[in-house]
Amino acid sequence: MKFPKSHSLQEIANLLNCKFIGDKDFQVLGMNEIHVVEPGDIVFVDHPKYYDKALQSAATIVLINKEVECPEGKALLISDDPFRDFNILTRHFKPFQFANVAVASSAEIGEGTIIQPNTFVGNNVKIGKNCLIHSNVSIYDHTVIGDNVIIHAGTILGADAFYYKKRPEGFDQLVSGGRVVIEDNVGIGALCTIDKGVTGDTTIGAGSKLDNQVHVGHDTVIGKKCLIASQTGIAGCVIIEDEVTLWGQVGTTSGITIGAKAVVMGQTGVTKSVEGGKSYFGTPIEESREKLKQLANIKKIPEILSKLK
Repeated sequence: MKFPKSHSLQEIANLLNCKFIGDKDFQVLGMNEIHVVEPGDIVFVDHPKYYDKALQSAATIVLINKEVECPEGKALLISDDPFRDFNILTRHFKPFQFANVAVASSAEIGEGTIIQPNTFVGNNVKIGKNCLIHSNVSIYDHTVIGDNVIIHAGTILGADAFYYKKRPEGFDQLVSGGRVVIEDNVGIGALCTIDKGVTGDTTIGAGSKLDNQVHVGHDTVIGKKCLIASQTGIAGCVIIEDEVTLWGQVGTTSGITIGAKAVVMGQTGVTKSVEGGKSYFGTPIEESREKLKQLANIKKIPEILSKLK
């Protein structure tokens, strides 16, 4: 998430009421999660296990809960609770905007697009040309939809990321300030849920088709011309490359990559990254031919045991 304008390190420290290490005029351009940070971004870290990863990332400002040696060319913001302060920044730069109409006045809707009754279109949404949005769809603020997109009834674009920190009093939610981006010629079935990014974009690539009741987690990127069948659940921060097929009831863990043109058979649990151009099946996931051989051999065990008696 990029800020509307550049800010100084001093300005951000004042906003958070925290100490900083570095030039007070050090340039701050935005904030992002570790997997999408760029120079000028703030990244937060609150566990020693991840200090090095954050400090050595592309981010040039690290919001951290301990004074450590500052890497050359970077700056630190010292906070007693980086998770809390990251939320403060998100709420400051991307505050929630109340809407009191079905289609916000700031929404941009392209020529030839049809929006059926009872659909909600939020603030600063952009919808391209010749789209068909069926009834009871909810399109949250800042969502971007390309041309020739079809979205069926009951689908929700832009709900919050499922991202929490456990506290003694309960779970503290990481505020979502990202977007959902739907590219051209995408088809989305009924009752799908696509969460917005925490700070970046959840993206559905051009020409991809989602069946009914598909869930896509925050910051996931689905490539072009993918097919995703009903009741598939895709976790956050997943990369699905071009022309991947996921059959029904596939589930994935977070932070993995599914290579281009892979085919994942129904009810498979994608527990790790997998190469493209192959077919997979089972939980834990394996190449389908190998898994089917294993299942065939298991059926032979009673016969083998009877011969040993």
